[in-house]
Amino acid sequence: MTSQTSAGYEKYYVPEKSPLAICATIGLILSIFGAASIMNDMTFGEPGQATSSWTIFYLGLMFFVGTLFVWFRTTIRENIAGMNSAQLKKSYVLGMFWFIFSEVMFFFCFFGALFYVRVLVGPWLAGEGEGGRMNGLLWEGFSFSWPLVQTPQEAVGGAGAQLIANNGSFTGAETSMAFRDAHAWWAWLPLWNTIVLLSSSFTCHLAHVGILNGNRKKFNFWLAVTVLLGIIFLCLQALEYYEAYAEFGLTLNAGIYGSTFFMLTGFHGFHVAMGMTMLLIQLLRSVLGGQFTAKDHFGFEASSWYWHFVDVVWVFLFLFVYIL
Repeated sequence: MTSQTSAGYEKYYVPEKSPLAICATIGLILSIFGAASIMNDMTFGEPGQATSSWTIFYLGLMFFVGTLFVWFRTTIRENIAGMNSAQLKKSYVLGMFWFIFSEVMFFFCFFGALFYVRVLVGPWLAGEGEGGRMNGLLWEGFSFSWPLVQTPQEAVGGAGAQLIANNGSFTGAETSMAFRDAHAWWAWLPLWNTIVLLSSSFTCHLAHVGILNGNRKKFNFWLAVTVLLGIIFLCLQALEYYEAYAEFGLTLNAGIYGSTFFMLTGFHGFHVAMGMTMLLIQLLRSVLGGQFTAKDHFGFEASSWYWHFVDVVWVFLFLFVYIL
């Protein structure tokens, strides 16, 4: 605890040195390396060949989650003990803002890749623009339209017919997950996912209103509904992935459309799972521990910001991946 001589400042709690930041970094590196190895195995690996990719991914993820558990438990105990000052709480707010901003940039990169493929690369491969003169050499007969269910490789007769740039065999999907290819609007899973996720944003807001008014019963109820809607969303997305793989032939190997589809929706689903877990923890803290008051509920507030961010990302994803 350090003190300030000026009357305009208050005591600022400085925590002891901790290896938790290093541990979290190690867990993230292992998780990302394992996930990248899994995708590499799915694309270029030999069928039936045993690898350690999944083991590395799970170990890294468990190590990372365990680190966060210890870290957040320590922070919560410090707050309950009254160690957190107003200045420290402001730093928590700024930290959450920067975290969400980093996530915005993360998704911006993937949306940028989607824009690059749809607006620039695809038309170039089909003979338009500056890259048009390469079409006759590499992809003669290929015409571009989005969603891209026929890969340029298939247009020229398969991997064996490629003169150069042969990095594996890729087979396009039988159909896309876009709205125009849906056989019935009421059976189109992305629509129901959108309804569920946007509804969860509203119920999360109702929970926030409840805690601001000191109504714990209302807070717990609407927060539980929000968590349930998050679980329903993840179940519907799992069903959508099964439909894509089993019925539509849409996989990571289904050309650039399959890659961008699963990268965007998959990472978003992972963020929904993280946000749902964060909200579930806040629910357990309130129900089991009686924590949070109208003036002290930053754990829930930060989780709700993150949840609303995930909802906004889905709106853009729904428009640019499924509709346009």
